[in-house]
Amino acid sequence: MTKYIFITGGVVSSLGKGISASSIGRLLKSRGLKVSIQKIDPYINVDAGTMNPYQHGEVFVTEDGAETDLDIGHYERFIDVNLTKYNNFTTGKIYRSVISKERRGDFLGATVQVIPHITDEIKANIKNISQIEGEEVEVVIVEIGGTVGDIESLPFLEAIRQFKKDVGKENVLYIHVTFVPYLEAAKELKSKPTQHSVKQLREIGIQPDIIICRSQSKLSEEIKNKISLFCDIKREGIIEAKDVKSIYEVPLIFEKQGLGELIIKLLNLNCNRPDLEEWRLMVDKIYHPQREVCVGVVGKYMGLKDAYLSITEALLHGGIENHCKVKIKKINSDQVQNSSLKELFKGINGILIPGGFGKRGMEGKIETVKYARKNKIPFLGICVGMQCAIVEFARDVIKWEGANSTEFDPHTPFPVFNLLPEQKDIKDKGGSMRLGAYPCKLEKGSLAFQAYQQEIVCERHRHRYEFNNLYQEEFTRYGMVFSGRCPDLNLVEIIELSDHPWFVGVQFHPEFKSRPNRAHPLFREFIRAATKKRFFG
Repeated sequence: MTKYIFITGGVVSSLGKGISASSIGRLLKSRGLKVSIQKIDPYINVDAGTMNPYQHGEVFVTEDGAETDLDIGHYERFIDVNLTKYNNFTTGKIYRSVISKERRGDFLGATVQVIPHITDEIKANIKNISQIEGEEVEVVIVEIGGTVGDIESLPFLEAIRQFKKDVGKENVLYIHVTFVPYLEAAKELKSKPTQHSVKQLREIGIQPDIIICRSQSKLSEEIKNKISLFCDIKREGIIEAKDVKSIYEVPLIFEKQGLGELIIKLLNLNCNRPDLEEWRLMVDKIYHPQREVCVGVVGKYMGLKDAYLSITEALLHGGIENHCKVKIKKINSDQVQNSSLKELFKGINGILIPGGFGKRGMEGKIETVKYARKNKIPFLGICVGMQCAIVEFARDVIKWEGANSTEFDPHTPFPVFNLLPEQKDIKDKGGSMRLGAYPCKLEKGSLAFQAYQQEIVCERHRHRYEFNNLYQEEFTRYGMVFSGRCPDLNLVEIIELSDHPWFVGVQFHPEFKSRPNRAHPLFREFIRAATKKRFFG
């Protein structure tokens, strides 16, 4: 019988429910259990694909092409499992499904209501995740987005309240993540917000079994005992989650407080003793690097940390494998053209241009590519970063004035990047790009092949434009190497420069498959190249 852990949040948003869920997943997986994690988002968008990064952070893409909440990325990185479209659903997806059923007549004329029809659909989507490729998952962790008290979250909270009755109370565990603020004026932590948050949950009909207390400082025994008393939870169920330098330390902190064993006991799970040694060694590398490099990330959403979350994490992973601390210098691409590039990139060991859409900031990115190419600075261009590398090469090396991608200039005389043929008649924006995992065949002897050490790899995509193969011969003549192709579609996936120490552009998004205990090969080699580059400027 599958066990279910439901994680809710209270007091304020951005408490780190996703990190808590991921860390619990790591603790259970370290005991040999088959674990999956699911995120429920209470917004009406069907998925995260059309949402502005400034509002919602990055869009994380799964192997099967789902555009999901960024927490799915945390889940994959912590439990080291490729998740699917079933691991994230929204209010929009639930209502769309129920309305479609109503239009077909599936409800036989019944009045369609939030209870039971919407809540039944929510529960069905939760139960779907318990089967992966026919193999039953032993524990499903479900994170409920939003904060207790939000009106849009109520149907989901009602659904998980009913879940205990449906599958048996011995198979369900409720964990509430809350905030314990420190009042500077009073010089003390306050438990009252947590008490009120739990009170709201109990009014809905949910009694948490465990409370994870987020705070900026250590909780005293007095505070823990007070929360235990007023929230009617055993003292062992009050878990401290103090701010830490690295999110990857959180599973170790939880384990030290006995959270893993408590969950095993409450759900009556049969499993092995925890094996977190590899994880401890990885965290030790983060805290004790042997050297340091600085990577300049040039993008147009630099004002929000979560807009390039997987990029940031993948750079960190590359640093771990190279026993190296990676400092990131965020550079807004809009500012590149109006700056002294020598001053802007002073102290930089490597340059990365991440993915993105739209014309704004493109010329700044193209200038960045030129600077990296001419000054032999290790360079990694991802998705639109590869487009910029192609455009810059066409303009400055081949001398094609006005060369561009048709995404940015539909009337360019040299359309080196074109809309994919299958994209030309598409009008809907949501879920209509080239999405998910596709194979890529590598050229032996290339930088890409040296990184992967295999001929066929599979990487995730999220884009509408591709390199125009009509220009391949001319690019090759001037020294560009096309080192990776999609064998089925004959699409260019990886480019390199033959006269540069490390210059790689990829059409896909390697950051989505990087793990803290197993860095993506391209990020590992990019950081390795950066460690060899002396500061420029």
